[in-house]
Amino acid sequence: MKLVTFNILHGRTPGDGVDLDRFAECVARLDADILALQEVDSIQARSGLADLTALAADAMGARSHRFVAAIAGTPGATWMAATGEEQPGTAAYGVALLSRYPALNWQVLRLPRIPFRFPMYLSAPRRVQIIDEEPRAAVIGQFDTPLGNLTVVNTHLSFVPGWNRVQLHRLMRDVRGLPWPRIVTGDLNMSAAAARRWSGLRQLASAPTFPADRPVSQLDHVLTDDPALTPTACRTPRMPISDHRPVVVDLQHRPEGRHLGAPGEESLWRSENR
Repeated sequence: MKLVTFNILHGRTPGDGVDLDRFAECVARLDADILALQEVDSIQARSGLADLTALAADAMGARSHRFVAAIAGTPGATWMAATGEEQPGTAAYGVALLSRYPALNWQVLRLPRIPFRFPMYLSAPRRVQIIDEEPRAAVIGQFDTPLGNLTVVNTHLSFVPGWNRVQLHRLMRDVRGLPWPRIVTGDLNMSAAAARRWSGLRQLASAPTFPADRPVSQLDHVLTDDPALTPTACRTPRMPISDHRPVVVDLQHRPEGRHLGAPGEESLWRSENR
């Protein structure tokens, strides 16, 4: 089973805008069985008023998929926190989860947001700016897979140091009540060590993913509480879209490993420049 997590930057190629055919080709090339996407547009002018989740579903041959808006409106312009009760056709931005396997159940979690504007130094554009932090959400699917029933959680946490830990702690409080085994994936905006520590889960991926042209930081993660779930092949290929690289993991169950961690995971990784 191949699982992929990818912050798609609303399908944009830095410096060259959004090309919907190119976006679909990238999704098809990843050939994911389960695909977790972050920074997903729905009915946004900047991405051709397209439903990127539906385009991705067609490109990968998804049997089930779900888009969850974190905001209603347009990032960087006029928006409000999404409630899930927006009218059809409302511009939105959030996360999506897609699967070639049937979904047994879907759930949505809305994560705590900093409730006020605050100053923060940003390395780009190298100055202090007033931040109005966007709401964050998680989409959760339980899927009937060749490895058995799996609960997969996809999210995109805050880039504000410390606050993403608060959100992950809150997320895990709810995730622990979901059917086992569980995978938590997405752009967590923190290091692998922090992701392991604050989730209490085991890392299935260890490779830098950001920035895409020359990655030095791992912001995108695949974590699990199933000791038998083992990566057999892993890569972070350079794609024609986004400022992140996707994390691509081939997974299998190793029955004898149910009481063990999977050794040698990091040695499976390679970061591709093509």
